[in-house]
Amino acid sequence: MAQALLQTPSPLLPTQGAPRQAAWNAKPPHLAFEAFEGLAPEPDSAQAPVPALADPSVFDEITAGLLQQPATISPKYFYDQLGSELFESITRLPEYYPTRTEHAVMQQHAAAIADAVGHGRTLIELGAGNCEKARTLCRTLAPACFVGVDISADFLHDAVARMREEFPGMDARAVGADMTRGVTLPADIPRTGRLVFYPGSSIGNFDPPHALMLLEQMRDLVDGEGEPHANGGLLIGIDLPKDVDVLEAAYDDAAGVTAAFNLNVLTHVNRLIGSNFDPAQWRHLAFFNTLQSRIEMHLQAMSPLQVRWQGGGVRDFAAGECIHTENSYKYTLPVFTDMLARAGFSRAQAWTDPRGWFAVVHAQP
Repeated sequence: MAQALLQTPSPLLPTQGAPRQAAWNAKPPHLAFEAFEGLAPEPDSAQAPVPALADPSVFDEITAGLLQQPATISPKYFYDQLGSELFESITRLPEYYPTRTEHAVMQQHAAAIADAVGHGRTLIELGAGNCEKARTLCRTLAPACFVGVDISADFLHDAVARMREEFPGMDARAVGADMTRGVTLPADIPRTGRLVFYPGSSIGNFDPPHALMLLEQMRDLVDGEGEPHANGGLLIGIDLPKDVDVLEAAYDDAAGVTAAFNLNVLTHVNRLIGSNFDPAQWRHLAFFNTLQSRIEMHLQAMSPLQVRWQGGGVRDFAAGECIHTENSYKYTLPVFTDMLARAGFSRAQAWTDPRGWFAVVHAQP
């Protein structure tokens, strides 16, 4: 779950390109919304002022998405403080296999990964979150420097502070940044020996053209931004295709944590653009789109409603109309290694779990 550009065939419940629509599971809002009691906007908050820290480009991006047909909200806006904490809870759910499967792959193949990657590098984790995955990798690789990059800056700074305590001999930095807009590292970060770490199959949250663009940006980072003999590499996790029931359960858990995570984006958007979304009027939907080989997450209006935001913006939603909030593409290894090659990574090595559910790939220019 991460940042993406989203597509869906219809603003209402899709009728094409999703053969398993009957599997859509609408989480009752009274269950999913329990975590948000007291956070819903008051009725007179429609023209609440935009916080001073809101970047005008963020306002423009969100409102443009809301005015599209169908409406979209980028999943990067999942990750305010509460959203980051909810996602951390999702990774511990029994239905959510990616985190524990990726961890098992990295544990089982730790020696081989270390041999391929090397020690003493500069480890750059994109979408670092709580840095838990990097923490495990640091114990194996003993990097000289760690740079965590995440859009949720406050959450990241706390996590990097814990990294400094655990690894006192390692230079640990936090960079609050939206990776979809490019990442600028501190000037004193070494340009050689960089390892970009992008775990969790987050690359699947981008549609294929934008995934390719992001991989090209990663290649530039590992190239040391033009440094000769940079000797950089990429270590990336990808979620592989599997049984549809397994996939759908991972994005619509029985406890409703993923539903709460999805609904929280509306509360975050309210703060960013001064809108009056009431999350209790929406329900979480998730399904596997077989034709596109991707999980889709949506928020569906349960009745006709109108949303307003700062500056006089307004959008009417019909009952059943959806806001598309996330995709998660499931790539086969041949398809993904071809994408890596097109991004400029000429060498790739992969490790998988015994069931073939998840892969960790090391790629070099």
